[in-house]
Amino acid sequence: MSAEGNYHFMPGSFSKGFGYEETDEENGSRESIVHLHHPEDSDNVASSSAGICGGQPKPKVLIMGLRRSGKSSIQKVVFHKMSPNETLFLENTNKIVKDDISNSSFVSFSIWDFPGQIDFFDPSFETENIFGGCGALVFVIDAQDDYVDGLSDDLKIDIQRDIQQRANDELLDDGFKNIHLSYYLTSIYDHSIFEAFSKVVQKLIPQLGTLENLLNIFISNSGVDKAFLFDVVSKIYIATDGSPVDMQSYELCCDMIDVVIDISCIYGIKDDGEGATFDSNSSAIIKLNNKTVLYLQEVNKFLALVCLISENNFEKQGLIQYNFYCFRDAIQQVFEDRCAKLFSETLQEISC
Repeated sequence: MSAEGNYHFMPGSFSKGFGYEETDEENGSRESIVHLHHPEDSDNVASSSAGICGGQPKPKVLIMGLRRSGKSSIQKVVFHKMSPNETLFLENTNKIVKDDISNSSFVSFSIWDFPGQIDFFDPSFETENIFGGCGALVFVIDAQDDYVDGLSDDLKIDIQRDIQQRANDELLDDGFKNIHLSYYLTSIYDHSIFEAFSKVVQKLIPQLGTLENLLNIFISNSGVDKAFLFDVVSKIYIATDGSPVDMQSYELCCDMIDVVIDISCIYGIKDDGEGATFDSNSSAIIKLNNKTVLYLQEVNKFLALVCLISENNFEKQGLIQYNFYCFRDAIQQVFEDRCAKLFSETLQEISC
């Protein structure tokens, strides 16, 4: 597949045929996400390859915040491919909503959406049951009370700095020194929310360091400018190379996935009339008018490698293709080794 020109698609144009079950949610639009992560929990977090290995417990991602702060809107846009404008019609969440997203995604974990009015100090609240096995806690803060045209960039930074300072002071006052918070300025109306959740999900992947090293080796030997390893369903990138992430580059890669999926759903129907021919052999090339090439190759059913390459370096397409096959084999080996290790640990637990 090859095309000329620039493309822009709204987040959420991903085919809903690849989506998940629907649940009742609440609305919101402009958000600031605070992500809470315990470094010492990394060894206890289940592998994202649990969906491949099978039978392994999945980590929880808890989404909390005040009422109408946008928690459910975020979940719908990122994991259910809902258009941001449609979130205005979501109902309020009045109970804890559990969403297992491993059915259609390589990344395997469960999301728990908490209603804003819940009282965590209520004696009937099952603290250990809910927070046990928590891989990450995402606290959503609405950056503004009134929905106006928008905040200036300077004001957004000031609000984030104020929230960050107050949160850190509260933790220190309560004697918590080993808790590290990550702060993200996000909106469901652009790709910033996808990038923020990419950072959250990456902390749940034990093989992240290995994946990043493989990407670094791939781009250094292929003349690639930037490479992302995407979870195709959610458009979350589970790993990237060591160079800084440019938001525009990330948006281009997300848009390319949208284009490939949409065209596959329209023109890629199998001979039996069921399912789209979007599989591990799918690939696409889009040449932009700024002499940049977008290159997509499916790693497996759920993962895709998306690269940005200068037009001059893309003349070595055969070398890039060969290096990709080596990269894909290495990725497969990483998760086969992980599955073997998990299986061995399970047998040892049973024998004990």
